[in-house]
Amino acid sequence: MVDKSIKITFHARQRMVARGATDNEVLTTVREADKIPAKRGKWHSVMRFEFGRPSPVNGLVYAYKTLDAVFAEEPGRIVVLTVKVYYHNE
Repeated sequence: MVDKSIKITFHARQRMVARGATDNEVLTTVREADKIPAKRGKWHSVMRFEFGRPSPVNGLVYAYKTLDAVFAEEPGRIVVLTVKVYYHNE
């Protein structure tokens, strides 16, 4: 569990809107999912959510969506750099 404050960058917020991720989903993913090493000293966390409606990307109905939040850890805070969203039925 992460106790640091979490800042979502402008770029990450744009990706969230385009890909259909909410603030709550991103914050939950960063706070609760395992932290996995990423490129250039960054980290990412991945979490699956129940979905059950049309994707904002292609309009097809999917049972689940998986968020992949890429972030940097700084002293006293976490900065979310981008958010990837994958829609799926299994």
